[in-house]
Amino acid sequence: MNESVNFTLPSSVVSKIDLAHLLRELEQIDEEKTEAAAREKTGAAGPVDVGLSRSLAEFLDKNDLKIDDSLARTQLIKQLRSFKEKVPVIHMTFAAPADRTSLQQLVQWVRSSLHPQAVIEVGLQPALVAGVSVRTPNHIHDFSMRAMLKKNHGLLVKELEALRGNG
Repeated sequence: MNESVNFTLPSSVVSKIDLAHLLRELEQIDEEKTEAAAREKTGAAGPVDVGLSRSLAEFLDKNDLKIDDSLARTQLIKQLRSFKEKVPVIHMTFAAPADRTSLQQLVQWVRSSLHPQAVIEVGLQPALVAGVSVRTPNHIHDFSMRAMLKKNHGLLVKELEALRGNG
């Protein structure tokens, strides 16, 4: 049965890479807890207390998920793998590197305005001069200084010629 899962993503999960990190951390926790349970059956050691990253803790809290049970972890790992492959991605290319806090604020806006599960893939293109280029599966929007200058090239030439004539 392939059911669609509607996870709520915390702002700390900005990109598919962040989702991959959540998944890898969850898989690692599952391995550690499974090994600890096997050792506990033989009397070798007690239960293992694993620490969660802030992102995974927020993700589990926002979605009211528990990972104490092996079956629940296995099901969550399957669901998260499927979710990661289907999550809407918005590609944003900036002229300069964006800091993590700005990206988190941006992804919050994207989720509240466009899609509640969207993630951002960030690129860098200094030729944009300033601004951003946004690509979705069916649209490209260029909000860069380069695009604005190209669009207004005729006006700029006209103004420069007028200045030259007045000089």
